[in-house]
Amino acid sequence: MTQQFYVSPEQLMKDRADFARKGIARGRSVVVISCADGIALVAENPSPSLHKIGEIYDKIAFAAVGKYNEFESLRQAGVRYADVRGYSYDREDVTARGLASVYAQSLGAVFTAEQKPFEVELAVAEVGRDQPSDHLYRLTFDGSIADVNGFVAMGGLAEQVSEVLESGWSAELSLSGTLQLAVKALAADKEADALPGTAVEAAVLDRGSESSRGSRRAFRRLSAGEIVGLLEGEA
Repeated sequence: MTQQFYVSPEQLMKDRADFARKGIARGRSVVVISCADGIALVAENPSPSLHKIGEIYDKIAFAAVGKYNEFESLRQAGVRYADVRGYSYDREDVTARGLASVYAQSLGAVFTAEQKPFEVELAVAEVGRDQPSDHLYRLTFDGSIADVNGFVAMGGLAEQVSEVLESGWSAELSLSGTLQLAVKALAADKEADALPGTAVEAAVLDRGSESSRGSRRAFRRLSAGEIVGLLEGEA
């Protein structure tokens, strides 16, 4: 009969955290930024079909970095949660805070109970009628949740990306100016000043969707042509 080696709980949690951080560090960065026109979600992602950014509900979006199969399963679970809650109660009862709490519980349970933690970081964003009403939540692999102001940067180079965002962000930025700042920040580890538009995935939670498009659904994915146009436009 083989004897198992004893590992202290502290060492086990540390090993799991280190494992998850190393996996996340290999992922390309993602930023979520509140601006005058809404909330912009921008990722370095050359794939046209494997999205790191997605719609959850009317005014709620999701962004992630890490292992695609893991964060895609979380995104789908979030969509199901939002649909059931909105149908059972009221559409107004579906909030980013409620969704972030569900994600935090799921990530925390996997981190403590499963053999391998999820190698993901998530952001949940909800656009409000005005900028002070915007909500941004950042969730890490162990279920920790943070309510943040202005912008979120995730991924292996989050600190470098955050420094660029902090130096250039202001609440008055337009969507074009926000996208330019985001792409400049995502290129923090590159020799170039910015990434090409073809290497960027971007979407916006449009603050004025009900008045401009007559729809509660605020999420709009930007095409490659729109991204290039906004990057070349006036800030």
